[in-house]
Amino acid sequence: MMRSLTVVGPSRVEWREAPSPELQEDTDVLVRPIASATCDLDRRLVLGDSPFKPPYALGHEAVGEVVATGDAPCGLRPGDRVVIPWHISCGTCAECGRSMPGACRSVHRLASYGNTAGGHWGGLFDELVRVPWGARNLVALPPDVDPVVAAFCSDSLVDAYRTVSPPLAAQPGATVLVVGGTASLGLLTVLSAVALAATEVFYVDRNPRSVQTAARLGATAMLITSYSEPVSGVFDLTVDASADTEGLRRALKSTRPGGTCVSRSVYFTEPALPYLDLYASGVTLVTGPPHATPHMPEVLRLLSSGALDPRPVLAGPYSYDEAPEVLRDPPPGKPAFAHPRAGAA
Repeated sequence: MMRSLTVVGPSRVEWREAPSPELQEDTDVLVRPIASATCDLDRRLVLGDSPFKPPYALGHEAVGEVVATGDAPCGLRPGDRVVIPWHISCGTCAECGRSMPGACRSVHRLASYGNTAGGHWGGLFDELVRVPWGARNLVALPPDVDPVVAAFCSDSLVDAYRTVSPPLAAQPGATVLVVGGTASLGLLTVLSAVALAATEVFYVDRNPRSVQTAARLGATAMLITSYSEPVSGVFDLTVDASADTEGLRRALKSTRPGGTCVSRSVYFTEPALPYLDLYASGVTLVTGPPHATPHMPEVLRLLSSGALDPRPVLAGPYSYDEAPEVLRDPPPGKPAFAHPRAGAA
């Protein structure tokens, strides 16, 4: 048996005993998490603001140590440190072949750790995790990258990076607006846009602390009281990181004709879109889950070089024992948790 951090009801999260996973297929890898981080979505899951019915294991961002591997060659050995992606994916289907493992055809849609959208796969706070198709999913942790920070790469940091990297590669120096509101994703998007040399990065949020952090990260940051407030100018790239349908509308309405709006918010309802405005301006709306594994090596390289430093967004690290209390009343930023082994390579 093992401990599993479990959502048991609205604002109720606790450690419970669960069966330890075992190798089931030759391509499986068993991994022991040593550093875990919370996604902004986890706050809503703990509050009960989701369609997922408890109980279920929580957590989909972690770095771990390999414990055992199946019989298939995978290039991994016990003790190796790896980043575990949020998604479950085979690495060989048509969508995985298009670098879209978050849409893998070999499993149910949105199969992932930490919720029940595509089945029960456990959570990345668990003491032991089974990673199917481990050789194609796990990414080696560079020895000079802090496991606590690298845990962000399972989902949110890669999500933020890939939100801005394709548009900025197509249009170097583009202007960027980030509509914040979530605890960390908007700030990680600012960090990524600044690192990729956007001409101007503008950030709006209703949270004074987030506005201050965005300014320290290099954005022109403005405190707003409502997403209906106008934003000066229009932008080549706008990003909805608000988790608020009015925030999505503000991002869309602030996009330059022919520009791109990327929404990385998760909505459990159908948000109304200003369709006529979109039609008139020819804005491209991009959404979808983060496809972590293909982009992890580049983001880890940027962490290693210091070009990306998400520590200003980090809260903690806390001990795993503190997780229930921290998640019931999370601090500003992105809470992370570390096992004592995380500091010993």
